[in-house]
Amino acid sequence: MNNIKAFFRNVYNMLFRDNRLLWSLAVNDFKTKFAGSYFGIIWAFVQPICTILVFWFVFQFGFRSQDVGDVPFILWFMTGLIPWFFFSDAWNGATNSFIEYSYLVKKVVFKINILPLIKIISTLFIHIFFVIFMFVSYAICGIKIDVYVLQIFYYGVCMVTLVTVLSFITAPLVIFFKDLTQIMNIVLQFGMWLTPIMWNIDTMNISKSTKFLFKLNPMYYIVQGYRDSMIYKNLFYHNIKQTIYFWIVIIILTVVASYIYKKLKPHFADVL
Repeated sequence: MNNIKAFFRNVYNMLFRDNRLLWSLAVNDFKTKFAGSYFGIIWAFVQPICTILVFWFVFQFGFRSQDVGDVPFILWFMTGLIPWFFFSDAWNGATNSFIEYSYLVKKVVFKINILPLIKIISTLFIHIFFVIFMFVSYAICGIKIDVYVLQIFYYGVCMVTLVTVLSFITAPLVIFFKDLTQIMNIVLQFGMWLTPIMWNIDTMNISKSTKFLFKLNPMYYIVQGYRDSMIYKNLFYHNIKQTIYFWIVIIILTVVASYIYKKLKPHFADVL
């Protein structure tokens, strides 16, 4: 329990007490990510939009996917894919943060535990744009935006928390086991399909045990939460079992992350 409190206390201090350095580095990371390219940071937004359009075309016209209730399939699909974009990009970036900023890791006075958060916040800027893009898309299609959308902030916090604790597991490990990056790419590739983003498990003819297995994925809770906020108009406490399960997973991952980070941190500079 003390490890959990210490972990979240450190994250709190980095975000709110020592936030000036963190946020300035996150902004700089966001700006330099596409430095040297002619269109600059525009690529950060063009690529996900193209991905959405390609998948929409395949499922809407290829597989003849139907609208979900009164909501066009493209909006239902977009609402699930946007949080996945953030999760995959933020986790990948944060995992490699210690290696990318190895020159800072070797500095004795630098707080290296902010490095994964730099990548997460940098990716969060793009996510905020796509959430606004999602709101605009719903408005254009004539779908009313109501108070339920405020839950997006809650599910956003859930997603950032999940990425943070996962990053403090994988970021230390990848320093000593470089193949972890390739393994993560495979996990994320499968995860995109195993998280019901492009298909609705509630309308599919699959067994309850299979549905249960899909719901063990913490990202299912977040993706479904975005759709509950935008489409189904369900409050998060209506699905109390899934909410409790999600935060239990977070606590377990936090314990693991705290242990791994403290165990491996003294050896970072030697390996890097």
